[in-house]
Amino acid sequence: MSTDIHHPLGKNRPPAGKRGPRGHGKAIAISLAVLLVFGGGAFVAWQSQIPAPTQQPTDVAVAQIEADDTRETDDIEIFDGDKASGSPPGSGMQSQSGHSGANITTSLDENGGTITKFTPATRDQPGAVLLSPPDRVGQDPRLAHLPDPAVTEETPDGELPVIGASGERAFDIYAKPWSGARGTRIAILVGGLGLSQTGTQYALQKLPTEVTVAFAANGNSLQRWMQEARRDGREIMLQVPFEPFDYPRNDPGRGTLTVEAGAEKNIADLHAAMGEITNYTGITNFMGGRFLADPDALEPVMRDIAKRGIMFLDDGSSAQSLTDQYSRAFGIPFAASDIILDGTQERGYILGKLDDLERIARRNGKAIGVASAFEVSVDAIAAWANEAKARGIEFVGVAAVADDPER
Repeated sequence: MSTDIHHPLGKNRPPAGKRGPRGHGKAIAISLAVLLVFGGGAFVAWQSQIPAPTQQPTDVAVAQIEADDTRETDDIEIFDGDKASGSPPGSGMQSQSGHSGANITTSLDENGGTITKFTPATRDQPGAVLLSPPDRVGQDPRLAHLPDPAVTEETPDGELPVIGASGERAFDIYAKPWSGARGTRIAILVGGLGLSQTGTQYALQKLPTEVTVAFAANGNSLQRWMQEARRDGREIMLQVPFEPFDYPRNDPGRGTLTVEAGAEKNIADLHAAMGEITNYTGITNFMGGRFLADPDALEPVMRDIAKRGIMFLDDGSSAQSLTDQYSRAFGIPFAASDIILDGTQERGYILGKLDDLERIARRNGKAIGVASAFEVSVDAIAAWANEAKARGIEFVGVAAVADDPER
């Protein structure tokens, strides 16, 4: 029998002479009442498993499941029981039964997330499956230009990165997502953004968004450029000046951390640099041959970085650098550049270094190259990257190729 749900009740009734037996209408009414009672109860039960809508687009559903007590579980999503009821191999599924009559089963998915399934003891309806995802990676693109409160600390120097209450790290949250494939990966960092307004604008317009950019802590209009880069989906880093061997004849600029300054002054300068922008995955050095090779000067700086939940990228300019050793000692995610791409400001030279970078990546599975935001460097990298993609190279953010002690 066809009906039109857009017409009000009674509009589809047949003429009086063509209606069925008298008892037929009464039977329909009784059936409808039964359906409403049981169907309404089922709808209420189903609705109770759905979290209330949230105001922020980054919020994840929060559900409360009552077994022996009421427990609040953060960062979960609710799935139909039939979609996630299987247990992955070796997951160690465990079952529990609460006094409320619910059977509770927990297991791990292949990504390390916890799957908790609640099934009524009567087993006459599927149970809710709650999936607690692993560490947060990446940021909602609509909010990528804003600092995440979970990993941000308000200080007199500005908003500094900090490890969150639940172990969240800026290193993860601000990282650029990638495919996770086992192919050849290349990360390129272009530094010096913020020192020249026209050069910074040219680099952000010309470079593929897969290229990580580093903002010089002593640059200008950094907040504006940071937000533009993040809106484009870029991963960014903060470039901090460190003392070279021939300092002050060769001066990295305002705020340079020096060996003679002492730990207190260097930490103050480090925090001032960190407060210039937000949303970076880590710190990279600008120069620093002397400072990075001095254990007394470097140790307190690396110890402070370890508390921030960010990485350190050594640009590879100093063979005597101790940053790798201190990163391992303090559990800091670390990466070191394989090649400085533009030691000579000439297009052919830079393209040759990029080819060398590809050979390293094909041999090792990954490679990192660093360059500065000179126009010739930007043009060469942009042209070569487009060709390399066609050869099966995946360009990733620097965080994707870092050695992370938590992985």
